[in-house]
Amino acid sequence: MAGAPGREMTTMAEGKSRATASTGTLLLSDFVLARDGVHASWGVRLVGDRIDKVGPARELLKQYPSDAVWDASGKAIVPGLVNTHMHLYGLLSHGIPMSGAPSDFWAFLKEFWWPRIEDRLDHALIQASTAWACLEMLKSGITTFCDVLEAPHALPGALEAEAEVVRRFGLRALLCFEATERVSQANGQLGLVENANFIDACQKRHDLIGGLMCIHTTFTCSAPFIQQADALARARGALHHMHLSESKYEGDYCRQHFGEGPVARYQRLGILGPHILASQCVQVDQLERRILAEHGVRVSSMPLSNCEVGGGFAPVPEYLELGMTVSLGTDGYVNNFFEVMRGAFLMHKARLESPQVLPAKVVWHLATRGGALALGLEHTGEIAPGRSADLVLMDLDLPTPLTEGNLLDQLLLFRNPGNVDAVLVAGRPLMKHKQLLIDVDPEAIRARAHEATRRLWGV
Repeated sequence: MAGAPGREMTTMAEGKSRATASTGTLLLSDFVLARDGVHASWGVRLVGDRIDKVGPARELLKQYPSDAVWDASGKAIVPGLVNTHMHLYGLLSHGIPMSGAPSDFWAFLKEFWWPRIEDRLDHALIQASTAWACLEMLKSGITTFCDVLEAPHALPGALEAEAEVVRRFGLRALLCFEATERVSQANGQLGLVENANFIDACQKRHDLIGGLMCIHTTFTCSAPFIQQADALARARGALHHMHLSESKYEGDYCRQHFGEGPVARYQRLGILGPHILASQCVQVDQLERRILAEHGVRVSSMPLSNCEVGGGFAPVPEYLELGMTVSLGTDGYVNNFFEVMRGAFLMHKARLESPQVLPAKVVWHLATRGGALALGLEHTGEIAPGRSADLVLMDLDLPTPLTEGNLLDQLLLFRNPGNVDAVLVAGRPLMKHKQLLIDVDPEAIRARAHEATRRLWGV
């Protein structure tokens, strides 16, 4: 299966073509976060959409004297950040007037999120929020993301409406619709068809956008529905995503209605495997973790949004000890990926009362290569020959000295989107010297987002 570890998911293309020119571009910088670690005074050679070589700047200049040179002195080159769980439409909820916070997770969904956000979305609202979210992610160094769209009354065509906007930004993306039977069985079928058709279309189109299958949870999807979704995913070699144990609610619901927890239920239904991408995975006990690991399930963790809904802390270090593929997501909540990385870096140290838990090197892996592997994208997520040239250049104007030994901590703890100088996806610069190089108007995008938000809120 294309979703198995170590193989590329067929839902994502590698780009329309690969350059054949013998000359390339040398990006020469103070530091490079390469596959084998941090190196000072190194550079990256790009040919077309790929990384051709990585090594000492002097050697690259001597070996390729005819190459164009991008002087990135005062910068660090790091792999593009990979956001493995996003709700692009979530932007429209930021700052929404509320009389009071929901009392628990179920109340958050039933009384707020479903009726006031998801059920009101249409194509125009989806496109407005998608544009601003893409702009926000690009400026924060996110080059690849996975979006989960939840808009039951925007079917059909919701994913194509979203993809139309994403393509204008040149970002790499996997898009899916969260199919659920909470509205009706018929609406659930529309969601599955939306995903299946989008996956098929992306596999024919061969650009930077792909699709995956997606359902909501065990408490909004019946057993036959879950198995049907999984069969559709497997038939297409696609990932299959679901929210899993985001809070105690799903576990309590499953044990009350089915006599077993969510992980055991999915195991009994026969869907667990390396093609499963499970997000949240917060309230998961030791036995459930072992089951997920044995089946090769991939995990996307959202440390900040889990705090917002009172879900708890996902056992990320424990997942890593089991050898699982783990990644990070923003959940459409705080889309500053550096804040998300800091959350992962700090929270688990406090939870386990150990400053040695999740060092910066591991967090950077979760945010880059780990994310790429979670999405089945073998060709990106690290700086190494043959990988896609998805790169971020970071400002290094810090008040204390930088070394190969402290760079990752310094960037993680003390840098933000404002320190992102340049972003490249598949070798194409989308931003350079903090100036966008794509044909979008940030102020027009902001104005449209404001208009869409007022309509959604009923203001």
